[in-house]
Amino acid sequence: MSEQQDTGPLGDLPVPLRTLNGRPLFIMNVTVSDIHAAGGPPGAERRIAHVSGGAFVGERLSGTILPGGVDWLTASGDGATLLDARLALRTDDGAVIGMGFSGIRHGPAHVIARVNAGEEVDPADYYFRTLPRFTTSAPRYEWLNRILAVGIGQRLASGPVYSVFEIL
Repeated sequence: MSEQQDTGPLGDLPVPLRTLNGRPLFIMNVTVSDIHAAGGPPGAERRIAHVSGGAFVGERLSGTILPGGVDWLTASGDGATLLDARLALRTDDGAVIGMGFSGIRHGPAHVIARVNAGEEVDPADYYFRTLPRFTTSAPRYEWLNRILAVGIGQRLASGPVYSVFEIL
């Protein structure tokens, strides 16, 4: 977008306020062992997914996902699935990082039916985004406590895969 052509409502803002920049943090493969249907009222049906492990790989941090994480999923009345997950990450050098995220997955009913059946569906065919936050006391990774991130997901039969980006 050129400065001369931008006459819309964002045109008067400084460039940092008109764009969103990010950099890759890691790719995360989550292994889900069990999903329990807890039920609930129509429009708020709960499923609880147990995380049995997985891995994450990035330039600044890599490691494994520790067993014991959980994702509380809510099937909303409009066809979207809301996520509320808590995971523990262990880096290759032994640091433990808490990761929590909220998210949403939705798309055309026929696409989501394929996703829910465990089929591998092109992630461009549906919307699957998360908002991770991190907590750690490990000095090497304490910078994670002060960033915001966004994840773009794909649901596979074994569990979700996320590309996680630090928002700059």
